[in-house]
Amino acid sequence: MGFSVWFSRLRSSSSSYFSFSNLRASRNVRTLLTSNTGNTSSGGGSSRTKQPFLLFSSSLIPLAVSVSDIQSQSSSPSLCDSSTYDYRGVSIGGKGSTEYEGKGSHKEVSQELIDELKAICQDNVTLDYDERYFHGKPQNSFHKAVNIPDIVVFPRSEEEVSKIVKCCDKHRIPIVPYGGATSIEGHTLSPLGGVCIDMSMMKSVKALHIEDMDVVVEPGIGWMELNEYLEPYGLFFPLDPGPGATIGGMCATRCSGSLAVSLPFDLMILLLACRYGTMRDNVINLRVVLANGDIVKTASRARKSAAGYDLTRLIIGSEGTLGVITEVTLRLQKIPQHSVVAMCNFPTIKDAADVAIAAMLTGIQVSRVELLDEVQVKAVNIANGKNLPEVPTLMFEFIGTEAYSREQTLIVQKIVSEHNGSDFVFAEEPEAKKELWKIRKEALWACFAMEPNFEAMISDVCVPLSSLAELISKSKKELDASPLVCTVVAHAGDGNFHAVILFDPKEDEQMREAERLNKFMVPYCLVDGRYIPFF
Repeated sequence: MGFSVWFSRLRSSSSSYFSFSNLRASRNVRTLLTSNTGNTSSGGGSSRTKQPFLLFSSSLIPLAVSVSDIQSQSSSPSLCDSSTYDYRGVSIGGKGSTEYEGKGSHKEVSQELIDELKAICQDNVTLDYDERYFHGKPQNSFHKAVNIPDIVVFPRSEEEVSKIVKCCDKHRIPIVPYGGATSIEGHTLSPLGGVCIDMSMMKSVKALHIEDMDVVVEPGIGWMELNEYLEPYGLFFPLDPGPGATIGGMCATRCSGSLAVSLPFDLMILLLACRYGTMRDNVINLRVVLANGDIVKTASRARKSAAGYDLTRLIIGSEGTLGVITEVTLRLQKIPQHSVVAMCNFPTIKDAADVAIAAMLTGIQVSRVELLDEVQVKAVNIANGKNLPEVPTLMFEFIGTEAYSREQTLIVQKIVSEHNGSDFVFAEEPEAKKELWKIRKEALWACFAMEPNFEAMISDVCVPLSSLAELISKSKKELDASPLVCTVVAHAGDGNFHAVILFDPKEDEQMREAERLNKFMVPYCLVDGRYIPFF
């Protein structure tokens, strides 16, 4: 479908919802606002006077959002008539903001809409408070909202999604698509109430093309379940974010995971020249429901096309601003013949980061490089009853033939020994490798073992690979000086690291300290135009 036709549908679906010109007001793209779009965690913006807005929604799967004619310079409140909401004086975000409570007015859902949704979804509709609260409060995020969804629906097909969106469009009610709910950034908050579209019942594998090495799936299937399905065919989907993440949510956030390792000849930015890449490199096409209920397909199954705009990658990473994804065609990889997982320790976190960079520069095929600081290792010990040395630790994975994987392991072992590394161990047996990677995959949950009643503010910073060691060292110095418990984990192969800051949300002083630490890394990472995905 030509871009002009596709975009005209998008424009026509939105005349009363959202002024596109107002996108200038904010750099965030996590949550739709009527005058800016943003992550419900704090983000950057302009120091100019903020425009009032109404928060539309935040989502793991792209939200069916309406975008008005880009030529229109007028702004109208989303979802309902302007007289319904008193939004003056309400503002979230902007430069320096760390606001973590999503505020919003609320419009009651009519009985007529409820009846229409019940007619569409039959028994797959709930008004139960506990269920609505569960969907409106992210389980893994300290972000909060003043409202929860008024109704939760569980569509079983693309057709049902389209009908649901049309009903909400007609009644001018906000919608929040809901995926695996593994987000730590508050994407599933419902600050204006409305309808939550839980995609968990749309999780089938629609088609597997073994010779073409691609698969067509619904958005509710998890990446782990998909790989279990693919394993007997000798194929796998290479991205591996947190357990429980769904394919739809992974598309929405353009996630990467530990397998998105940058190649050594390009250190400019994490999304360039990856071994397996991020979601945008692994999605062939999408089917999407727009805000007026229209269904579009972004491309064919062909691996390459020079015909027109790349609509697939326009949707991927749109995070709730362009449509609800209802079908995804993914490119697959062959399961490697052999792999080796290695782990080693260092006296300082800079030594560990330096080794990660040096390993990448050798040109060997490292599929994963993960870094944990000594506090994170301590958390792992507490949570899992282990006795690991509580020092900065690096984890590697090498893939290929058995001989090649072992050769890579020996090369890295030599590099480690030249950078004050010690206790280099590696595993080749499946269960042993799984046990080692479990240390990294459960890092966040392990943190809560140290402070069970605390919440976590988590930064997500990416810099050019050559700047990683310096950034982590400076950040680590500040984190260690804080009275709060702070850990560092990193996808060290692509310059991406997280600081996990634990705090008691009931203590204002701790909240302010967590905000201060979060702010500390922002200006440093912006030097020389370095890239920050989100905070």
